[in-house]
Amino acid sequence: MTTVVLVHGAFADSSSWNGVVERLTAQGYSVLAAANPLRGLDSDAAYVASVLDTVAGPCVLAGHSYGGSVITVAAQGKTNVTALAYIAAFIPDVGESALELTDKFPGSTLGPTTRPAEYPLPDGTTGTELYIRPDEFPGQFAGDVDPATARLMAATQRPVALPALQQPATAAAWRTLPTYALLTTDDKNIPIEAQRYMATRAGAVSVETSASHAVSVSRPADVAELIRRAASQ
Repeated sequence: MTTVVLVHGAFADSSSWNGVVERLTAQGYSVLAAANPLRGLDSDAAYVASVLDTVAGPCVLAGHSYGGSVITVAAQGKTNVTALAYIAAFIPDVGESALELTDKFPGSTLGPTTRPAEYPLPDGTTGTELYIRPDEFPGQFAGDVDPATARLMAATQRPVALPALQQPATAAAWRTLPTYALLTTDDKNIPIEAQRYMATRAGAVSVETSASHAVSVSRPADVAELIRRAASQ
């Protein structure tokens, strides 16, 4: 049986996949939701690649949001990866960053809702990471999620370091792997036109749904179905 490896994006954690995991495991899939470090694209992709090395047999790699950038690089050269599934996600080509793709089309309102914070680096200097302000989180990230759940998501969000969004992709595994994409038309983080552009360029089998960026929480059945299709190809 194919293993599904799930990679969350910025301002989220692995629990954002809970409803998807429940549905996929009920269908007999082995599922692993990796903890994306959110520190830099190169290092995040290297970490997820190391997770793939622990999986015996074929696997489908699915990424949400910035997690799409991570799987694009992490899957390169991994012979056990049979397909990629992008969930309201970035699908960068070599040399492209998440910030560059966000700005390619108008419509994202993410920037004004974030706040920066400094964090210590191993060399004694500091880096900058971003949070979505808690009062802005439900409307910006999770507009179709139950308000109580959205508030919990705001409190437990994982911040993303700026280098993660700024670093360009060094590989584009979608060029050699079957690719699927779930596009979210009510997304305020990644504009739908940007999602369509990336999915079309990648030759992805695409499905659109009227959901917010937090589609794995609000529409887990839709997400699980797209991943199932990727696993069955």
